[in-house]
Amino acid sequence: MGQKRFSLMIALVVLVILAQIGVVSAQKVTLTYWHGYNPVETRHFEETIIPLFEAKHPNVTVEAVAVPYDQFYQKIIVSIAGGMVPDLIRADLAWVPQLANLGVLVPLSKEMVDFEVYKNKVFPGTLEPNFWAGEYYGLPLDTNTRVLFWNKELFSAADLSGPPATFGEFLQYAEILAELEGVWGYAEGGTGGWNVLPLMWSNGGQLTDDEITRATGYLNSPSNVELLELLVEMLERGSLGPSILGDGFSTADGYAQGRYGMIIDGPWMVSIFADQYDDFEAQMALLPSGDGGSVSVVGGQDIVVFEGSKNKEAAFDFIRFMLQDEIQLSMAEVGQMPVIQHLEESSYIQEHPFYGIFFEQMKTARARTPHPEWPEIDRVLGNAVTRVLMKELTAQEALDEAAQEIDVLLQ
Repeated sequence: MGQKRFSLMIALVVLVILAQIGVVSAQKVTLTYWHGYNPVETRHFEETIIPLFEAKHPNVTVEAVAVPYDQFYQKIIVSIAGGMVPDLIRADLAWVPQLANLGVLVPLSKEMVDFEVYKNKVFPGTLEPNFWAGEYYGLPLDTNTRVLFWNKELFSAADLSGPPATFGEFLQYAEILAELEGVWGYAEGGTGGWNVLPLMWSNGGQLTDDEITRATGYLNSPSNVELLELLVEMLERGSLGPSILGDGFSTADGYAQGRYGMIIDGPWMVSIFADQYDDFEAQMALLPSGDGGSVSVVGGQDIVVFEGSKNKEAAFDFIRFMLQDEIQLSMAEVGQMPVIQHLEESSYIQEHPFYGIFFEQMKTARARTPHPEWPEIDRVLGNAVTRVLMKELTAQEALDEAAQEIDVLLQ
């Protein structure tokens, strides 16, 4: 036997032995991950987070693709139609039931062996949008919610010592603040679910039954009718700003410029106020508690895996990595609010100037109806509220009609 042939045989035997004892490194794979991080978040993600993951998983390369939010969903649909889906995406929570209903997402609760570990770590409200037809199709990646922003100077001018704790106080304070010259007590930026559901829920109302099978008897309940009638009264008296119907000052500008005594908004507003209004300091509090408690709305993004991925196990490893405490806290430094409940006790959150109030509100925050038809349901709800505020229909008439439309959508 020639020396070359003998050497080749020895090399092959060595490779077989090494493979059997697990020394040969795993096959290298490339994970494609689409996201909609803003430029600051993207830079941190690409320069800090991805290198950390690849150092721990040397056989995996992450190909991150930043997609503008207003083009994201359409890009996903086109990729599905063309059979060229990425491995994972950072999905708006409203998209998950829609994509799951199309059959294109991996049911993580079935295929990710340690799914329950992560399910039990996150805020319950952030998990809801990932559930569809008996399975969870994603895990929350980052979150946010809305709290009450109150204008300290206006409160002082109106002889109010602090923010309202109850729904009754909220209504009363809005009236008192509106007595100031050129001031509205409260302002909202629209009539859709993101805007009105916190008020509905806190007042004791619901949009549908718990099983999400019908809206009749829930959306058109006495609690919700009462709430819309209160909003009409507030609009008439000048304690509710015209921004709810798209008129006047925006909620952000009106609040910072001393036109609105109270608004409801998210954590991103703090840096916006700091950047645009040098001498203004935002004040935050939990939503006023009514018959339903203090209940806000969950926002944020989820991480999902496509059935078309050829790298599912590597994708699961990436999800596990992104939900590690240190990674969640690292992304928090660029504005991504963590989804892990126990991080509320971390020194970073405890010492942070405003994350604490949002963590507290998250404990009772709820997701908008996790259903594939949510965009249309949201349109119906917003249209109903608008017609009531414009006095085209009574609150009962509009909600009865909307409930019937939503019943059809839920079927």
